[in-house]
Amino acid sequence: MAQEAGEVAAVSGGMNLGAAFGAGLVIIGAALGIGRIGGQAVEGMSRQPEAAGNIQTAMIISAALIEGATFFALIVCMLFNK
Repeated sequence: MAQEAGEVAAVSGGMNLGAAFGAGLVIIGAALGIGRIGGQAVEGMSRQPEAAGNIQTAMIISAALIEGATFFALIVCMLFNK
């Protein structure tokens, strides 16, 4: 209650920076995870072509789960951006 107006602005600016940094980390982590899943799936399909359908299905399900968790984390970061 005894803070001056300049101090309040500095605190909220730090919160915006933290939310933006958190959102960036979420996107980088998801991109690395989905990229690794895709790369390993293609490598597995090239080693065992007869299992390509099963590998592709597992890859799509895993990528969708990662994407869902990413959207949840982005929403949490946006909520802290007040």
